[in-house]
Amino acid sequence: MPVSNQAEKARILPVSTLCSPVRPPTARKKRVYHFIGLFLIAVVVVNHCQLTRFNSLIKNCKEFLFSNDYNHNNEKLCSQYDVLVPKNPLWKTVGEGIGTEEFKGRAVDWLAGAIQVPTESYDNLGPIGEDPRWETFKQFHEYLFKAFPLVHSTLSLTKVNTYGLLYEWKGTDPSLKPVLLAAHQDVVPVEPRTAADWTYPPYSGHFDGTRIWGRGASDDKSGLIGLMSAIEVLLEGDFKPERTFVLAFGCDEEASSRFGAQQLAKAMLGIYGRNAFAFIVDEGGDISEHYGTVFATPGVTEKGYLDLRIDVTSPGGHSSIPPKHTTIGILSRLLVEFENNPFPVEMSTDSVFYETLQCYAGYGTTMPSDLRKAIVRSVYSKKALKRLGDILFENPANVALVGTTQAIDLIQGGVKSNALPEQAYAVVNHRISTRSTVSEVIKHDTDMLKSLASEFNLTFISFGETISDVHAPSAYGSLVLSDAFMINNSLAPAPITPTFGHRARPYELLSGTIQATYNSHRGLELESHHVVVAPGMPTGNTDTRRYWDLSDGQILRYNHRNSLAFKDVAGGMHTVDENLPVEAFLEMIWFFTTLILNSDESRNL
Repeated sequence: MPVSNQAEKARILPVSTLCSPVRPPTARKKRVYHFIGLFLIAVVVVNHCQLTRFNSLIKNCKEFLFSNDYNHNNEKLCSQYDVLVPKNPLWKTVGEGIGTEEFKGRAVDWLAGAIQVPTESYDNLGPIGEDPRWETFKQFHEYLFKAFPLVHSTLSLTKVNTYGLLYEWKGTDPSLKPVLLAAHQDVVPVEPRTAADWTYPPYSGHFDGTRIWGRGASDDKSGLIGLMSAIEVLLEGDFKPERTFVLAFGCDEEASSRFGAQQLAKAMLGIYGRNAFAFIVDEGGDISEHYGTVFATPGVTEKGYLDLRIDVTSPGGHSSIPPKHTTIGILSRLLVEFENNPFPVEMSTDSVFYETLQCYAGYGTTMPSDLRKAIVRSVYSKKALKRLGDILFENPANVALVGTTQAIDLIQGGVKSNALPEQAYAVVNHRISTRSTVSEVIKHDTDMLKSLASEFNLTFISFGETISDVHAPSAYGSLVLSDAFMINNSLAPAPITPTFGHRARPYELLSGTIQATYNSHRGLELESHHVVVAPGMPTGNTDTRRYWDLSDGQILRYNHRNSLAFKDVAGGMHTVDENLPVEAFLEMIWFFTTLILNSDESRNL
């Protein structure tokens, strides 16, 4: 049969193929020998890899990664944003004023006066208007009004739930998203039995020429007063912002913020709407030295939170005829189970702490070589990642940054020495890893106590769910797990604020502001990197736990508290002898001034 034209075309070879030159036999042999040689080399390499488990094979090839030159080629591990200096000439003028003795005196008076009002908050505070312990906040508001006249004559003030303070500094350009700056008015109570242990009375606000002493000096009246001072000074310079700034000052941050920040959040959602703010800044990370280098570590996330209450009941009676286990005995055994079974912790490359470590390795000048190698190698080696965890988790502080923690903080039971206790309870405080959830923690605790509930013949109920139902009269008693304060106070880990990419502009602005403040306050070259900014994570929670809906994941926990200024004297945060060096406070005021000016000038937030 005739062949089709299409088939004929398929059989015709291109002219270029027909006319291509034929290689001489010697060239072919050379190619064959070359191929055989490469093949043999590959076989040797593969066998060597198998014998040395590959990691040993590439050790020498990658040794340069761990040389001193690489260790300090820091951009590979922890890139830094540019220093951001405000363009407004008022910035330099304010800075010069902050450096004078006259301004130092004003700053001391501002903070000392705030400390002298004991705005203590307690876990058991009753509603505002019913509990008289709230009355000191009224005095504090009166103090702020007198201390900062320009703030109160320029900014609008709304009092939320009586003692929550919401200021608005209206900008001239409504197209710019506002910025939310937060702090809290309250302080942790001073234990009366420790009052005599203070170097100076806890609410004296004493200034010794170097330090300002008293409860709240460090946490967080310095942040609140530092922010108010910065705005007062800017107003004295006739500064009018284009961007709106909102100040939110809660009144019970130290007691889970139910009456303060929670109500402020509702008010701001009603006024501004969801995700209305370009970013939020609250207290958090600080400036400190690690491995011979100065680091600033703004918090970009927070751990979750759960106060677990454990209630045990059993029959009462006279203690002269005791049972094998009393209610307190059973509860004690349950608590021993907690302490014998801490939550497992492992190093992970997707944790914020790991990012912090990368910066330490990139810039730390005195970091031990084995730790630096473990950090760098952990990027591509699971074995090195585990080794890194083994090194770091010998320190409980590092465990607290990464894993879920548990602390037995409260216990109560019994009313008389000769009466069997019918009830006893304890509270276990959990700080939940950013890689876990509230439900995972509840499940962990529930599963851990199942066998003991059975051993003691207890009806077991966990957060409303019956785990084991032992009916009376066969049940000896009951075991109930619940939220400690019956107010659903548990908290999921916070979203992580972006630190790179197009959504990291607030972090970039904060980073540049930190560096500009640090350099200018010390008279250093402005454009140079004298402080390294690394993502961090506070171990506690701030009022921002209530503000997640106000900004699209842009929450930065940082108020430029310079821990380096303390040197040999501890800050005493939450304990005896809380204080703040005046130089650290002046630098905080300078930071807030720089932050406001930089935020106002930015157009890419």
